[in-house]
Amino acid sequence: MSPWEPPQFSPPIRGIVVGHDGSPAADDALRWAIEEARLRHCPLHVVRAWVLATAIRDTGVPYGTVPSMEECQRATEQHLAEAVAAVDTTGVEVHQHVVHGPSAQALMAAATDADLLVVGERGGGGFAGLRLGSVAEQVSRHAPCTVVVVRAAGG
Repeated sequence: MSPWEPPQFSPPIRGIVVGHDGSPAADDALRWAIEEARLRHCPLHVVRAWVLATAIRDTGVPYGTVPSMEECQRATEQHLAEAVAAVDTTGVEVHQHVVHGPSAQALMAAATDADLLVVGERGGGGFAGLRLGSVAEQVSRHAPCTVVVVRAAGG
């Protein structure tokens, strides 16, 4: 058995990059990014990053066992595909990327040559005064392109 190699971004990603972590805030960001990609007539890259601490729990392996990295990767790919399939992407060229690594770093790597990086607000937990989640905070400060933080619906 060969060692597991995490997927990497190969060619530069142009267009819009949107982060999706499976949350309702990410769904809002995805819908916003789709509309923006339609307006700009550009491709949309939906990025889902994961580490073992945030891996999908229902990987299909028997209870009490630890899923392999490949099983976690496949389960994450499936969940992202389901999230994208749940929205109307008509007229938009959509690419899905599932990468192993911390979310903020993966999004910034994906956005190196992008026109725009979109993330959900994801705040509200912990301290009531905080409006941004940690990933939104990091990418808004350090991303190599313009960042849009989509407020949660009703927020």
